[in-house]
Amino acid sequence: MKNRITDLLGVKYPIVQAPMGWIARAQLASAVSNAGGLGIIETSSGRLDEVREEVKKMKTLTDKPWGINVAQAFVRDPDIVSFVADQGVKFVTTSAGDPNRYCEALKSKGLTVFHVVPNLAAAEKAIAAGVDGLVVEGGEGGGFKNGRDVATMVLLPLVCSRTDLPVIAAGGITDGRSMAAAFALGAEGVQMGTRMVSAAESPVHQNWKDMIVNARETDTVFLNRHGPGPALRALRTEKTTRFELEPPTNIMAEMANALDLYFGGDMEAAIALTGQVAGRIDSVKPVAEIIRETVEEFEAVMTRLGRQYGKVAEPA
Repeated sequence: MKNRITDLLGVKYPIVQAPMGWIARAQLASAVSNAGGLGIIETSSGRLDEVREEVKKMKTLTDKPWGINVAQAFVRDPDIVSFVADQGVKFVTTSAGDPNRYCEALKSKGLTVFHVVPNLAAAEKAIAAGVDGLVVEGGEGGGFKNGRDVATMVLLPLVCSRTDLPVIAAGGITDGRSMAAAFALGAEGVQMGTRMVSAAESPVHQNWKDMIVNARETDTVFLNRHGPGPALRALRTEKTTRFELEPPTNIMAEMANALDLYFGGDMEAAIALTGQVAGRIDSVKPVAEIIRETVEEFEAVMTRLGRQYGKVAEPA
């Protein structure tokens, strides 16, 4: 599989792991890179001292390409550009902020820069800022969202119709069929978040993985649509079901005990950021198996569609 995304990232498969706070660290990211995709180390936890240690681990766990995400709303280090450039990575995604803030500085260090966008206006702003590509993220994805969410099925072809830059699709991607759909809509790569949260190498507590596996397609909630603060898509629990109707005054304060949920398994301690695609995940699998099955199914779907709907030769 070879296209602009694989060339830019230096990977075998155009499959990227989402940069989830506290989760997208060396254990998970190295497994993704070793399986032929691109692992990404997060900064959205805001704990750059811990991230530095994870970067050191990453270098001992894989010799394959990997990247770093700069989550602008959560990074307070004025030297973040130098920090990222010093790690030897070639690819960085920026998110949760103005693409103009770091794009030029990162590119001046020789880095390939993609910006995460939730709508067309944000995509156009990122393009004007000079990014090398876009991560186009539909509202069905888990995590921090734009309050005016747009589904991947609408957003992805819209953005792709307005730019020739390479696009990675995010939101609702979990297997080869959804990857093939994203490619049909104009993407050249995909990003997986919830599928990787549920992976065997994911560091989160088994309780979270079990809830993903047992979730229905309706078992996520969209929180804090009208602010203040970010909107969120999260797994449905007693807490988040209550918040759906009665938003807390400060949604981010509800993440104060996130580690008790993430690694302690108390699913009511905070908010489990999870995408709608949880409803399609039915088992915990190793990362290598997830990527292998995704690629095999993608190729099978594309072959079948080509045979079924490809141009039929006219009779002589």
